[in-house]
Amino acid sequence: MLNSDLGNDVRLRRLAKEIAALAEKDEKTLKRVREIGDLRRRAAREIHSVCAGFAQAVNRLLPRPEVQLDPPTYTDESFHEELQNLIQINVRGRILQVKFEATPELISTEDFRIPYTLAGAVRAFNQALLDKDLIEEQLLFYTVEKEKSMWRFFDARTYRSGGFDQDYLIGLMEQLL
Repeated sequence: MLNSDLGNDVRLRRLAKEIAALAEKDEKTLKRVREIGDLRRRAAREIHSVCAGFAQAVNRLLPRPEVQLDPPTYTDESFHEELQNLIQINVRGRILQVKFEATPELISTEDFRIPYTLAGAVRAFNQALLDKDLIEEQLLFYTVEKEKSMWRFFDARTYRSGGFDQDYLIGLMEQLL
C-alpha cells in the first residue's frame, strides 16, 4: 500500500466517524424539536383550559351565561406553530385577550430571565379604556424549568410576575368592571 493510500484510508475512517457522529447529533436535535413541539401544544391546551375554567366558574354563578370564550374548545390542531394564537374572554364588551406564539428558537431568554418556549401578551380592555387609547397589557411566557413548566405573566411597568391562573384572570376582569 502506498503512503498516500494509507493516508487516505486514515482520513476516510476519520471522515466516516465524523459523519456517524453528525447523524447521531441530528437525531438528538430532531428528538428535541419534537419534544418542544409536544410541550408547546400541551402548553396551548393548558392556557385554554385555565381560560375555560374561569369562564365556566363565573357562568355557573350567573342566572344566564355571560362569559364567552373564543375558541370554545382547543385541540392540538388548534395550535399554530408558525402563527400567533389567540384566546378571548368576552363579558359584555369587557375583553381579556390572550395571544401567544412560539419563540424563533426552541428555548429563549431574550425577553424574560427564565427560559421560555412560548411568548405573548394578555390584554384587558373595555370601551372606556379604548376611548382613552388605553389597553392594559402584560407579557406572557410559557417558562421551561427543571422542576416545572408553567405559564407566567410579567408586568413590565411594575416588574410584577406570577402564574397565569384563575386568580390572575379574576383580578384582570375586576379591573374592567
